[in-house]
Amino acid sequence: MFKPTFARSLVLALSLAAAAVTAQAEPEQYFPLQSYRVGPYAAGGTGFFGGFIDYMQYVNANGGVNGVKLTWSECETEYVVEKGVECYERLKKGLNGAPAAATNPLSVGIAYATLDRSTADKLPLITINHGRTDSTDGSVFPYAFPLQLNPYSEVSAIVNYIGKQAGGLDKLKGQKIVTLYHGSPYGKETIPVLDLLAKKYGFTVEHVEVPHPGNEQQSQWLNIRRAKPDWVILRGWGVMNPVALKTAQKVGFPANRIIGNIWSNSEDDAAPAGAAAKGFISITTHPSGTEFPVLKGIKKQVVDAGKGNLADPKRFGSVYYNLGVVNGILNIEALRIAQDKFGKKPLSGEQVRWGFENLKLDDARLKSLGALGLVQPLKLSCADHEGGGAVRFQQWDGQKWSVISDWVQADRALLRPIIEESARKYAKEKGITPRDCGKEG
Repeated sequence: MFKPTFARSLVLALSLAAAAVTAQAEPEQYFPLQSYRVGPYAAGGTGFFGGFIDYMQYVNANGGVNGVKLTWSECETEYVVEKGVECYERLKKGLNGAPAAATNPLSVGIAYATLDRSTADKLPLITINHGRTDSTDGSVFPYAFPLQLNPYSEVSAIVNYIGKQAGGLDKLKGQKIVTLYHGSPYGKETIPVLDLLAKKYGFTVEHVEVPHPGNEQQSQWLNIRRAKPDWVILRGWGVMNPVALKTAQKVGFPANRIIGNIWSNSEDDAAPAGAAAKGFISITTHPSGTEFPVLKGIKKQVVDAGKGNLADPKRFGSVYYNLGVVNGILNIEALRIAQDKFGKKPLSGEQVRWGFENLKLDDARLKSLGALGLVQPLKLSCADHEGGGAVRFQQWDGQKWSVISDWVQADRALLRPIIEESARKYAKEKGITPRDCGKEG
């Protein structure tokens, strides 16, 4: 009896050892998350990273990316630049042998602070709907991707919409626009292009700063009331947005003449303002809602399975959550495209960068992803790291957002020379030789 028992034990031990080796060898692709779940901007962070993580869980539940499972870890930045840099350095080398694919800080300050590091480390820096506008020019910024909408496209589209409401861009002459902006690099970045558009179309523009985080705005709105603008562009973030709407109501400025930018467009921005938000307009690159097949899949396979990342399940399908899902789709599609070239295995950041530069999402592909209508069609290249540049407008009815426009495109032909000039200046300062995009494949 001893020998057979020993033999069976030996076989069992070898089988377990083989299984352990197989488990360890299972290919994984790592996404480092410089997240923020506390502080004045926690609503944006929890919604966005919740959607991003749930999408990655959904991909894993369906076999991963060509058999490669996704893995991630979070490092809390509190939206503080110094902590964001520390998190970047801590996470950039991967996790348990799984190489890092890309970094997604969702912070202009952290993105600026890690831009040179990302380039040196050959790790894509994804700044969906934000980041440096001139990083649209991939010949100078090979590793930075302001996907969908850079800041200049954002304000250009808003001015185009205001022009349409006036009866044409030529009717903007003599109108007055005030921009109420967050006192940060993010808030200040669009000042030059708004000045340019004002000169081009003959309207006047006044820039009013709100210091971080934006809890007090009485003096700013009293100045706005005295200026009597036709429109106010709210370039806010976090707690600044509901405070702006409440204060506007106090001074008698109508909410339906305020247009929120891409970071002033969520339920978390409007709902806390109560009745003061009714009629408020904002732009969006994607709708809220849960009717999209990909959202239904996440609901069934992740949320209903008790694995959802949101602390408040009622936020499922919200603007910030859906942006996280969109960001997940774009990151994973870039990885999938890169695998077609470099092999169905975990890839380096340099290889994933190639995937981003060759990212193409048409209606057919979006439909197959269950994201038709959730993500705008995109086509990126070496020269164009934005790929979209279009927004829709939505209005708050007191309970929810309703889309009130078709896609409004930025004037990308007007903006491109400005972007290239800024990129060339950066290249000169940094001693960068721009890539020849005509030779990139």
